[in-house]
Amino acid sequence: MRHFVRSFRVASLCLLPLISLFANPAHAGAERQLVEAINDYRAHPYRCSGRAGRALTPLALKSSLALPIGYGGGLRDRLKASGYQAVTVRTIRVVGAQDADEAFDMLQSDYCAALLDTQFADIGVSRARSEWQVVLAQPVLDSQVGDTRAVSKALLAQVNAARAKPRLCGRQRFAAARPLAWNAALSAAAQGHSKAMAYGNYFAHQDPDGDRPADRARAAGFRGRQIGENIAAGQGSPGKAMSGWLASPGHCANLMNPMFTQVGAAFAADSRSDEGVYWTMLFGAP
Repeated sequence: MRHFVRSFRVASLCLLPLISLFANPAHAGAERQLVEAINDYRAHPYRCSGRAGRALTPLALKSSLALPIGYGGGLRDRLKASGYQAVTVRTIRVVGAQDADEAFDMLQSDYCAALLDTQFADIGVSRARSEWQVVLAQPVLDSQVGDTRAVSKALLAQVNAARAKPRLCGRQRFAAARPLAWNAALSAAAQGHSKAMAYGNYFAHQDPDGDRPADRARAAGFRGRQIGENIAAGQGSPGKAMSGWLASPGHCANLMNPMFTQVGAAFAADSRSDEGVYWTMLFGAP
């Protein structure tokens, strides 16, 4: 998964919705039983070598991962069409298992490492008679990411933590800066732009209507004259988006700029977009 970040500095510086290609099948009792067996194994695992290992987080059952057996085409495209954007995904098939117990025995015997792989968070199971298909995946957006308010709080805390100490942004040195105050208008403009990028499947400071960060801030009610913007795409959490910005000289300079006194930030996700999740942080000053 490619991760993108872009910064905008001040002078000193109708998509049709995709139609699902298939219906999401309901998880029958046998499929759920297999998932329960896999999660019980992860909770009390023995490594493939036979040695005891630490307990692992249970996999979350997702109907969007229950792909029809024998599907054709690209796996990631099928998952996107079903509403799931994956960073990592793997499909496993076993044939000849008459029930969930037999299917689990075959999976444990031949795919032990996959069942205990910590990079996977979600699971989907499909069955056609004695053929079973297991899809293991890690979503773009981390499962621990909360609602918009929780994400906003996290982004504000992280940007102010970054500003609390001196920092080198590329070759430019910045002293510690005062904390930024949250601004509702900047937050609304950031949310609007993140949604526009996610639902419109593009990544740019200028939107398809030609509006730029200052235009969006004014339209949302911000009355300051100085505006800066950082955007990012593909990062699964506020911390990952912030890390990407701090590693980029231009974004880092926006984050540390002592001229800015206010901030608003937001994210939006759409599984059918190229990058899955899009982030916007708007900085302002009177």
